[in-house]
Amino acid sequence: MGDKTETFPGGIASLLPQYQKRRAMLTGGGLPPADVEFKTLAAMPLPAQVLPRPDGLTRVEKKRHMLLGELAGQNELAMLHGLLISHLRKHTYPDGAPALFLRLWAEEEAWLLEHLPTRWLISAVITFAEHGQTEADRNLAARMNMLFSLMKIYEAERAFSGRPPHEPFRTQDRDKSPMPMGMKDFSVLQGDLEAHLLAPLWRDAENAPNIGTLARHLLTKLNTDDSTVFRRFATMRERAAKLGST
Repeated sequence: MGDKTETFPGGIASLLPQYQKRRAMLTGGGLPPADVEFKTLAAMPLPAQVLPRPDGLTRVEKKRHMLLGELAGQNELAMLHGLLISHLRKHTYPDGAPALFLRLWAEEEAWLLEHLPTRWLISAVITFAEHGQTEADRNLAARMNMLFSLMKIYEAERAFSGRPPHEPFRTQDRDKSPMPMGMKDFSVLQGDLEAHLLAPLWRDAENAPNIGTLARHLLTKLNTDDSTVFRRFATMRERAAKLGST
């Protein structure tokens, strides 16, 4: 069922100003030259974050200050990666930013996969959606973006249920109200929606020359994380199978 009340008054188009605001250019600082030596940056530990944040910083300096806290214990190569993503998620960015980001991933993929937090790997694959060199990379990255964005939304709502992410719901507590927008229900115990969602991403990574390894790395991380909706559903199936066999 539904009514004419809009979740977003003014329609989805009303979200555009908010979307545009988040993408305003970072000003007040440049990037290293295109031929910067990545190994040198990897050998430079980050300084400690100074608190409180000094006054009078430019937008780029504020971003670096924030990242010093988030990337504590890392080095200047991780900082460069974070700043490149911060620039490239905006509408306007320094001229050399796309090429430097692509070169970084081409030359230092193994290091990045080993040392960066998963949150930054997700941000990286999302960045390829706009700046990937091939259509295969851009297409796969856009779909990975949709997957992780929706995961963040539904996990945020799950948190309001009061249940921790590792605790599955009980199958007997299922509410049988109709699905929104007339969608067909998903059979948690017997459905194959997860396969239709995840398997094509894994398959298409084979032909994404620049992000295939990154995409499969993230999908493997998803598969081994015990706090996702996919693991909760798997646990529910296991428990239902045990009940059925007793």
